[in-house]
Amino acid sequence: MMHNSLSSRGMIAILAAQFFSALADNALLFAAIAMLKSMHAPGWQTPLLQEFFAIAFILLAPFVGPFADSWPKGRVMLAANAMKFAGAMAMLLGLHPLLAYNLVGVGAAAYSPAKYGILSELVGPDKLVKANSMMEGSTIVAILLGAVLGGMLADRSVTAALTGVAACYLIAGLANLLIPKLPPAHPVATFSPVVLIKDFWNALIALVKNPDARFSMLGTSVFWGSGSTLRFLLVAWVPVALLITDNGTAANLSGVVAIGIALGAAAAAKFVNLDTVNRALPAGILIGLLISVFAHASSLPAAVALLVLIGVCGGFYVVPLNALLQERGHETVGAGHAIAVQNVFENFAMIVMVGLYTLMVKAGMPVVASATLFGLVVFAVIGSLAWTRMHK
Repeated sequence: MMHNSLSSRGMIAILAAQFFSALADNALLFAAIAMLKSMHAPGWQTPLLQEFFAIAFILLAPFVGPFADSWPKGRVMLAANAMKFAGAMAMLLGLHPLLAYNLVGVGAAAYSPAKYGILSELVGPDKLVKANSMMEGSTIVAILLGAVLGGMLADRSVTAALTGVAACYLIAGLANLLIPKLPPAHPVATFSPVVLIKDFWNALIALVKNPDARFSMLGTSVFWGSGSTLRFLLVAWVPVALLITDNGTAANLSGVVAIGIALGAAAAAKFVNLDTVNRALPAGILIGLLISVFAHASSLPAAVALLVLIGVCGGFYVVPLNALLQERGHETVGAGHAIAVQNVFENFAMIVMVGLYTLMVKAGMPVVASATLFGLVVFAVIGSLAWTRMHK
């Protein structure tokens, strides 16, 4: 049942569900950070939130794709949102933020292949890029609003922030109920873990052997790894560099990066296509250098300007690489498998990069020095990826 309209009830329901779910995800991070602060937890526990969230994506990767393909995807999204709701409620009722955030990670891992996979079931190939960009647009607005509202509410009351988050997951769940019940895309013959892990491993090997897919997965992974580390860097950097101690400023600054990403993504759509993907490389190389420069900013306007620039370079770099992987994935192992494998790469990069940053914090390294060093690491990694790509 292909509606093939970007304004069908199903499409609007998906965009609404994605908006409220992503809004809650981003507000929850800042509520969890505020909760750790109020518990006087040691500083290195804050970046561990990302580790507990990302580990769910890696452990569940072989199973979430087949799960999303074996049931109507709207119902899969509903179940995933219910899991996120349970995580937010558990945090509200006093479960340690790290454990509660891990439950939300489990829901997010199940949600990811369903939300991307359902688009190709609702609209035809001619509208798929537009549908994808509408999904990304609603996500970026949600990231912005979620970060800002999460920081603002958490400054007033962590309980109010968590209650708001739980309410958003409920609204997303109601929107999921309005998604038409499409037949399962590719029901899986078996749910044997051994078979699914083997199947996932074969897809991973096939993608790693394809030079375009490998480049794209490594490239996007470094981007998301550095993006999630930057969020935690901001939480530690703002009080030191700008002498501001609330929860809201760091949240707002990570929202500023999202504005830049949206601008960069729009520019990439205009100037880059699958044949000219290499045009995105200089922007990627700049990300690390800009982070190192940003580390030494000492005023709010300078910080905002640099973070917008970091976002613009990020958006211009990551969007063409994502499209390249979807295309190569679709040709080789199927788009669902490609997204699941990419999730593993990206979340592994997040765990490694946030882990390195956590070690710097634990070792007592000053935040400006650790941010500078972090930027140089990103520069070196993306630079060597670009160099390899140009000299293949």
